Amino acid sequence: MEFKSINQLKSLLDENKISVGLDIGTTKIVAMSGVKNEYGKTQILGQGKSVSLGVHRGVVNNITQTIQSIQQAIQEAEQSSGEKISSVTVGIAGQHIRSLQHSDYITRANSELVIDEGDIERLINQVHKLVMLPGEEIIHVLPQEFKVDGQAEIKEPIGMYGGRLEANFHVVVGQVSSIRNIGRCIKSAGLDLEGITLEPLASANAVLSSEEKEAGVALIDIGGGTTDLAIFRDGIIRHTAVVPFGGNVITEDIKEGCSIIEKQAELLKIKFGSAWPGENKDNEIVSIPGLRGRDPKEITLKNLSKIIHARVVEIIEQVYVEIKNYGHEEQKKKLIAGIVLTGGGSQLKHLKQLVEYITGMDTRVGYPNEHLAGDSDKEITSPLFATSVGLVMDGLQRIDKQLLEDNLDETSISDDSVELNETGDEEGIKPPPKPPKLTTSFLDKLTDRLKDFLDNAE
Repeated sequence: MEFKSINQLKSLLDENKISVGLDIGTTKIVAMSGVKNEYGKTQILGQGKSVSLGVHRGVVNNITQTIQSIQQAIQEAEQSSGEKISSVTVGIAGQHIRSLQHSDYITRANSELVIDEGDIERLINQVHKLVMLPGEEIIHVLPQEFKVDGQAEIKEPIGMYGGRLEANFHVVVGQVSSIRNIGRCIKSAGLDLEGITLEPLASANAVLSSEEKEAGVALIDIGGGTTDLAIFRDGIIRHTAVVPFGGNVITEDIKEGCSIIEKQAELLKIKFGSAWPGENKDNEIVSIPGLRGRDPKEITLKNLSKIIHARVVEIIEQVYVEIKNYGHEEQKKKLIAGIVLTGGGSQLKHLKQLVEYITGMDTRVGYPNEHLAGDSDKEITSPLFATSVGLVMDGLQRIDKQLLEDNLDETSISDDSVELNETGDEEGIKPPPKPPKLTTSFLDKLTDRLKDFLDNAE
């Protein structure tokens, strides 16, 4: 949706068509608000960041602390944008997320009629009836290829004739309690839940180009508590996984290996850390002040790199196992665009080279500047904020969809009133025809269900 003038952008702000993404991570909570500019790019209005205290490995474990951290981040974002924030699009991740492949079919009663969105929705709803483990719930059902009457590899079945509609699905599953806890935190922070998005999908929207998704690419988002993986091929999501390790375990190892406090270990990792020990000379030493009058500690950068290297190799190998599980080694499933690294952990020196060495795949670091306005702040275009930018974009997409639905409503009503005026027959007043239904993603339905649950839980 493009705006013709500044006034239009202002009116958009007046109508409160601002999208706010809330990234609840293990190390930080980021609130970011944005709006679409006249070129259809995302203009970031403000952002706020707070230390995440009540989250462990992507899962909320202390509701009170998480609420405080959310409020702090929201407050900062309101101050920097000058706009009041009432509803947010939140990202969901964590070690409880798993994905599976599933195929299902429906038989159509009348094969003389063309396949429409209603049939696809019926098929998707059928997948939702899959029996999950206790306490689990389906978060996303993403159709991949369709088959119509046995004819395979159909990407878009709408408009075709056929009696049997079949599809392969990528199903993402998560724990109900974790999703509800996030919902509870947002409600208690005085915010409305606009929508839920899987974090690797949000990051992918922010840093990947459509060409990469087409060619086949693995996005690795290295966060503090978890490392998220999303694999795309032919423009379709093929595989998602969450590895329960991230930058925090590296910091933990440095802390133990060098016998220093966490704060110092984190600074060491950021300032001097490298994933490639061969890069450091033996005589490079960094001195760390001792605690309360004790002698300072001297740590060689080579040793530091060795500690980091050992842990990073472990994380990458785990992710690589997931890439192999998807079937990367098969010719048909090859990821031509290789790997894109993002998230705070991707800023580690020489990580790109190490990933290339372990996987043998082309690697680049992904910056979320693909869809951002040209004058965006340098800090926002850092890989740290890839998920937050993706969530803002997701919220803007949802707004666009809503506007489209409203426009369809209006046009259908005005068409009907014209008809009524022409006939002048008041008895034959018909209710306005329903606009063509835009398929609601399951996440929207999940959001609605979660809202109902939270309202009833009061």
